[in-house]
This record gives sequence, structure tokens and C-alpha cells, in this order.
Amino acid sequence: MQRSDTVLKQVVAAFERESHLKLHHHPVHLSFDDGALIVTGEVPDVASKKRFLQLTRLHSNGERLVDQLRVTANPPVADGELRTHICERLAQAVDFRNCVICARVKGQLEVLRGTMDEAGNVGSGVIEITVKDGVVTLTGQVISLSHKRLASVTAWWVGGCRDVVNLLDLVPVEADGDGEISDVLHLVLETDPRVRAEQITINVENHRITLAGWVATEAERRQAEQDAWCLDASGGVVNRIQVRA
Repeated sequence: MQRSDTVLKQVVAAFERESHLKLHHHPVHLSFDDGALIVTGEVPDVASKKRFLQLTRLHSNGERLVDQLRVTANPPVADGELRTHICERLAQAVDFRNCVICARVKGQLEVLRGTMDEAGNVGSGVIEITVKDGVVTLTGQVISLSHKRLASVTAWWVGGCRDVVNLLDLVPVEADGDGEISDVLHLVLETDPRVRAEQITINVENHRITLAGWVATEAERRQAEQDAWCLDASGGVVNRIQVRA
């Protein structure tokens, strides 16, 4: 058996134990190339994607990981439509009211709100959105880690997004920490109308998020976990939320 097949078998077994999801209808492949472990395929949601990648790192013996894993878009959304919806949501979000919003369309930069002269102003910033094959790339600069993470969440919340590559710079540079992750997740849950944030508790230790509390439905429980995984917290997410009818 090839080494990549051995790693894949270990990762899939661990994934199915942790998530209780089967990947029979969402085939994932691993391959080694030039010292890197390449992960390709499709999974049903962002939580599955992030959990699978985390487990792959644990079993890869330190090899460089190349992420080509995508979330299934059902129904598919054209790149232009997806880009428009993300730009609209960012422009409408209170937290990005001072940001210049741009889109990269057929190689050309279109400024949708503000001017590039405003991008470097104090309390401002610029977010450029590019979409190719359902993969959203965010470039530019924002003023805090919270803004950077919120930009990822905003993109993931738009239907049809298959992946988010967040390359936003921070100006000024800011150190990450458990308190920062906890604060921004509280804000995300309070913003998401699909969950009741007041019934969910958050604990972050070494960048690992643990959710607890109770909600009324399994769908709400899953959505809270999806929101947490969208933040790109390197320690992962543990969902201990209970469902009470």
C-alpha cells in the first residue's frame, strides 16, 4: 500500500469517529508530490473540510500540506454571482463600514465602494474579492484579526462558496490569542440569525474552541459549529452543545 493510501485510511477513520459522517459520497484523495501532501476532493460543509485537514496534519508526519479540498456547492453558483453577493454582504456589514470594497473581474480591479486613496486611512482598510471556480480569495488589509476572521465568515455564509483563501494583511500587526478568538466568535454567533447565542457558551484554550450549552434543534447545533470552524482557529472545534426539545 502506498504511503498516501495509509495516511488517507487513518485520516478517514479518525474523521468518521469524530464527525459521525461517512465520506462514501464525498471522495477525498491524498497524494505526495515533491515533499508535499496534496489533499483533493469534496466534502459536504466547512466543518468537514477544516476537520479533515486538521486530522491530515496530525497523521502526515510534518509534511507540507497543500489544500485543494472543496466544499460541495448545492446548487452551484456562477463565479460572478458569488462575487457580487459577497461584495454586497461585506458592504452591508457594520464592521466593514469604513473599508474600501473592491472586486477583481476578468483581471481588472473594480472599486465598488470608496476610493483607493481612502484605503490607508486610520480606521479604514481595503478588501479585494476574487472568485474562481467557487474559491473566494480575499486580499488587501484590515485593522484587526477580528475583521480578518469576520471577512472569512462573511464569505462562507454566502451560498455557493466552495473555499475561502484569506490573504488579508493586518495593519497594524496584532498578536493572536484565545481571548481574540473568543471575542470574535461571540460576535459571529450574535450576528447569525440561525443560532441563539445567549444559550451557547464558548471556551478557547490554545486556540481550541469548545462550544457548550443547549439549543432547540440539531440544525442549530450544527450551525454553531460551522460558524466556529469558519474562524480558522488552528486548534479546532469541539461541539458539546446539547439539543433540548
